[in-house]
Amino acid sequence: MANVDLSTKPPVGVGLRHPHYEAALSRAADIDFVEVHTENFFGEGGASLAVLEQAREHYELSFHCTALGLGSAAGISTQAVTRLAQLVARFNPMLVSDHLCFCWVQQGDTRIHAGDLLPLPRNAEALAVLTDNIDRVQQAIGRPLVVENISTYIDQGGHQWSEPEFLHRLVERAGCQLLVDINNLLVNAHNAGLSAAEDYARAWLDAIPQDAVAEIHLAGYTPVAPGQLAVDDHAAPVSDQAWRIYAHALQRLGNVPTLVEWDNDLPDWSVLLAEATRARDIQRALQAEEA
Repeated sequence: MANVDLSTKPPVGVGLRHPHYEAALSRAADIDFVEVHTENFFGEGGASLAVLEQAREHYELSFHCTALGLGSAAGISTQAVTRLAQLVARFNPMLVSDHLCFCWVQQGDTRIHAGDLLPLPRNAEALAVLTDNIDRVQQAIGRPLVVENISTYIDQGGHQWSEPEFLHRLVERAGCQLLVDINNLLVNAHNAGLSAAEDYARAWLDAIPQDAVAEIHLAGYTPVAPGQLAVDDHAAPVSDQAWRIYAHALQRLGNVPTLVEWDNDLPDWSVLLAEATRARDIQRALQAEEA
């Protein structure tokens, strides 16, 4: 176990979704930041940007992209990169992130978006595409991009490296940072039929480049029986299993910012805030142990 500093008070935030706008914006809650999906705010002016203006009166902002398709050999949208850069310049968010995936393909003269976050082969060709696309985004926004590990439902093969090894190479070549999604690790372990999901997640966390991790995501998924496909639906509380892995992640990575996501079957705002409070309680318990 690496020696890390757990004495600081890291930011804890939640994903801000439309049903919670009134509760979140009417008065400040006991959280440090909110995360928004940037594509929902690409329009010129209007009510959506007013929401961001209101939100930053109470909280720091974190921008999470869902459709750049950083691993797309067909390239990424110039319009999307431009709008993202404009948003970043205007609101100066604490983090800007997207996913380690592809979603754009080229068919003849037509570019098609897959509508999902599709996994990449972990090989030299994919690494080169990712590096070029990430560099393009970073040049536009003037800061490192934070890249998230994704949930996968099939393994198409073609890998030269394990996922942690691939992340090491990506950080070195692209100069980006990492977003660790713990729920995605558990979804992947389930779909791979692994009986020791926690052991898998702990080993994965121990193998990634520690100093590159800029954020942790926590979420829950709808439980399914062994052998059935688990979907990263963000429709449930963070599981006890995920909380235990989160404690290990803090010990390994230090007190990096933590976000609780909940996107489907949304609970009351107070329930989401209680999840954020639990994350903070785990941080404090580890700080007390270290002291």
